[in-house]
Amino acid sequence: MTDVLFIASKRPALGLFTDSLVKFRERGAKVYLAGTFKMTSTAEELTDAGLDGLHQLPRNLNTRSSAMRRKARKSPAGMRVWMQSQRDRWLRQQARTAHVIVALDPAAVYTVWRLAQYNTTAEAHFGLAPALRAVDRISSEPPRPTTLPPVGVVARDVRRSISGLPAAVMRTATARPVMRSTVGARLWRSAVTVPGMPGTVRASASRYVAEGMEEAGRISGAAIALSAAAEKIPDLALKAQLLHESAMTEVSKGISPRDLGKAVDGHLAHADDQFAKGEYASASVALYRALSLDFHRVLHIDQLSSPLAKDAEGFVAPLQKSPAYRAVARPRGRKTPPKSPPSDRPLRLLVTTSTNANFLQHIRTRYEDHPGVELRFLDLAAHKPLKKIAWAAPQMLEDRLSGGTSEYQDDVERLMRPHLDWADTVFVDWSVGPAAMLTTIDPGDTRIVVRLHSYEAFTRWPHMTDFSRVDDLVFVAPHVKDLVTSLVPQLREASAPRMHVLDNAMELKGFLRPKSADARFNLGLIGISQVAKDPRWAVDVLNRVREQDDRYRLLLVGNEMSPKTSKATADYLTQLRRELKPLEESGAVVRLGATDDVPAALTDIGVILSSSVREGCHVGLMEGAASAAVPVVRDWPFYAGKPHSARTLYPQGWVVDSPEEAAKRILEVTATEESWREACEQASAHAVGTWDWSVVQKRFDDLFLG
Repeated sequence: MTDVLFIASKRPALGLFTDSLVKFRERGAKVYLAGTFKMTSTAEELTDAGLDGLHQLPRNLNTRSSAMRRKARKSPAGMRVWMQSQRDRWLRQQARTAHVIVALDPAAVYTVWRLAQYNTTAEAHFGLAPALRAVDRISSEPPRPTTLPPVGVVARDVRRSISGLPAAVMRTATARPVMRSTVGARLWRSAVTVPGMPGTVRASASRYVAEGMEEAGRISGAAIALSAAAEKIPDLALKAQLLHESAMTEVSKGISPRDLGKAVDGHLAHADDQFAKGEYASASVALYRALSLDFHRVLHIDQLSSPLAKDAEGFVAPLQKSPAYRAVARPRGRKTPPKSPPSDRPLRLLVTTSTNANFLQHIRTRYEDHPGVELRFLDLAAHKPLKKIAWAAPQMLEDRLSGGTSEYQDDVERLMRPHLDWADTVFVDWSVGPAAMLTTIDPGDTRIVVRLHSYEAFTRWPHMTDFSRVDDLVFVAPHVKDLVTSLVPQLREASAPRMHVLDNAMELKGFLRPKSADARFNLGLIGISQVAKDPRWAVDVLNRVREQDDRYRLLLVGNEMSPKTSKATADYLTQLRRELKPLEESGAVVRLGATDDVPAALTDIGVILSSSVREGCHVGLMEGAASAAVPVVRDWPFYAGKPHSARTLYPQGWVVDSPEEAAKRILEVTATEESWREACEQASAHAVGTWDWSVVQKRFDDLFLG
């Protein structure tokens, strides 16, 4: 007796189905049907047709978690059917004993494939005719485990008919050992790349394959399957989507995708096609996805390196070949030059940001009390309409692509014009969404000043900002300026704004407090919330100095990085915790956590470290130096060897090339209390004399009032 289990997501055509049931019964088969469609209206007819079992599968996910329901809403129909059915006890029990498992419609295919992985002796099919042939074959010979057919057979089956494709794919993907095998991977790639397959079917099949690969731990294999299928799809939108999924398969696991360039090029090709047709909305979405993928934080921020470190200009070169990107980057300029500072009244200065005002405290304090300035502060995030337009990236791109005639520009004009009409000068901190938003409109005769720190260089925002409408662009360090100007072509054109390098506003004199003699043996690291801070480098240094003297400790100040940021961050954090555990247990590492009183925390730190792979200016290091802690600065690998780097920002003696050199400097400088205190005094004098607000504020006065 052969057991046949049918799965359906919608009511089967009763005439055809009942006729087929007669043929199954003639062959001595027992037939069962499970479906997610509403059975109450057809149950009697189906039962009368000769079914041995009829079962209603869950029709929704109302009893499941809200997260599962949200996931289901975003999933393809086939995935939703499986999510509804996978916990059904009747279905799982029946699937374990079935000889043939059959999908009656496309949305049931994925569920049949998954069930066949639990019962590897069952044959999995799509459609009544293949199922009937399977029953004939099984009745003439004993059931046998599904085996891998030759690649040519799979290719032939795929070409023969679309309905045969899911079964062919499923037969090659029924067990994890097969998924993990080189033969299985080659077979899958063959199945999704054979000629003559409609693009939508090819895409669907490749997604099934990719999920199977992921479950077997073959992340790169999953990405390759999607990418290989995409190469065979002529439809630009579908091709771009599949390439995007390929890249994100690896990105979601904290891996830099091998086919990143293909994925970005796929989006750019789609954007260019839509732009040429005047379809600006779809072109903007495609371009937005290209930029978001190209500047994904996993590639540039959540790992210890970035493609920009090797060849920044080469990395963005593909963008500049795109007509859509060039249309966005084209300078639009301003009709009226900015007016000169008023001589008969105070300068009206509008300082604005969105949420992050960390570096504005001293600037606001100074100009709130300055007799020559009338200051207003605007946090865009505090006003819902302004927050909405400040970060609306696709709408910004659509406005640029359409030539500046969008409703978005009208919204920016309506909401920002009152502020522009009031201000003589607008100072935008952080060159991110608000800067891109503001340059959507002509500022009139109001002067626009934008400050770019370091983070922004690794995002899409400078590529979406019209710098021809910015009068002054402020960088926090020369090496940041070098990087950004190499990335953004507009900053190398005649329409580029005036560029300045101004240190952050820091009140450093208050950091100089007495340190005990024991602080000499305490290394300190301020800020460990990002992978780029690379605290593991500091741990390496600690271990090296403790080999010579176990009195040395490492004090960690600041919040720990969050594993929720990305898989890459979570992986780094796991390694860091593993290395810290024995050191914390022995007292060699002390976590001080976040604090509102950094000067107090620094009184116990005698050596301040900068272990980062990249920085703008590293405020924590400068504050530590001002507190009279000996600075030991890693030659930030991202910028090492370039015209400007940590070596050009700090005194030469502060910077080291390796953990070995760092340990050597620490042991030499702290060899005696006298040598340590002398080095501390020199560091504090340099820090306060160079970066204290009393020095830097004069340069801001020149910027705003000069």
